[in-house]
Amino acid sequence: MPDLNEIVQKLAIWALPVLFAITLHEVAHGWVARYLGDNTAAAQGRLSLNPLQHIDPVGTILVPGILLLLGGFLFGWAKPVPVDFRNLNNPKKDMALVAIAGPAVNLAMAIGWTVLLKISLAQNPEAGVWLGIAQMSIAGISINLVLMVLNLLPMPPLDGGRVAVGLLPMKQAIALSKLEPYGMVILIVAMATGVLGNILGPLVGLSQTGLLSLFGING
Repeated sequence: MPDLNEIVQKLAIWALPVLFAITLHEVAHGWVARYLGDNTAAAQGRLSLNPLQHIDPVGTILVPGILLLLGGFLFGWAKPVPVDFRNLNNPKKDMALVAIAGPAVNLAMAIGWTVLLKISLAQNPEAGVWLGIAQMSIAGISINLVLMVLNLLPMPPLDGGRVAVGLLPMKQAIALSKLEPYGMVILIVAMATGVLGNILGPLVGLSQTGLLSLFGING
């Protein structure tokens, strides 16, 4: 178990990237849904960038905190932004667009953190503020790529599952959508047994290596 100073240091590095990653992921769903005809999230005040509007005590605080202390791969979730797919202009197709918005924003944030890492490394960050920025940038890249890859897995209620439902022919889409009530249970079992980590680890690692290489950063 890490000591108190190590815990405080980890929280200081990871708190901001995690809150940004989870909050903007959810808000992106609501923004796209509103653009495509559903105003549910806006009407409930869920398009706010205030993290307090989106924090889930378990998914935003407890689970990431435990994983951070245990040293495993880090992920979490916020309170889902409400979307009434019946209000969308083209419910089946637009559902896929609403779903993909979250992972797309995570990718954009991972790129943004990579740019910040590139800038901080140019300052030779051995100590002080630039070292902190570099460490926070690495955390931002990691959490956003994990959320992107995790949510692209083709299983409802993950975003990838909803994208698949939106793109598949109706018969297959209905069959896949019936898994949604059991999706979180499957996810938790996969995490507890290490299966999820074995799937995410190589995909996230490959994504991170590619992103860093794109900006000329040695991983």
